[in-house]
Amino acid sequence: MQDVRKISTADLTKMSMCVALCCVTAYISFPLPFTPGMVTALTIALSLAAYILNPRQTFIVILVYILLGAAGLPVFAAGSSGLSRLIGPTGGFYFAWLVAYPLLSFFRGAGINFKRYVVTNILIAMPITYLGGIISIMIFMQVDLWQALAMAVLPYIPGDVMKAAAAAFLGVRLNSALR
Repeated sequence: MQDVRKISTADLTKMSMCVALCCVTAYISFPLPFTPGMVTALTIALSLAAYILNPRQTFIVILVYILLGAAGLPVFAAGSSGLSRLIGPTGGFYFAWLVAYPLLSFFRGAGINFKRYVVTNILIAMPITYLGGIISIMIFMQVDLWQALAMAVLPYIPGDVMKAAAAAFLGVRLNSALR
């Protein structure tokens, strides 16, 4: 017997919309002068995907997004693309998302709850994402842990907390409308 997990047309539609939203929000970005990373609205779209999809679907959405960029479509931050974005100082962020946001989807809970969405994002998705960024920056830029923290974590915390709240607000609204 074959174990085939079917995805409904409604779920495929939601997943497609999430991939498209990731591609669009990556263009809403700006560089910081002291780090190779960029501030981007993409993390709002990733969080939103985690709030409205199950963990497996969230993983697929992020994987498709990364594969689109790796194939050369200009869907990464500020319209960039290519393997160099994945195998470079910021590549750790992309790979960390494959773990962070499915876990966010898993731990968000079954109910629709703004506070739980924000807290799980701050306690799960953000630290895992930062860890991926720290590792890749340390490897590719040959810096120590404190320098990597200054480039991959500290400048992003205030904005990421605000983006977590914005995504939670949108997630609550969307989930209420979808149910």
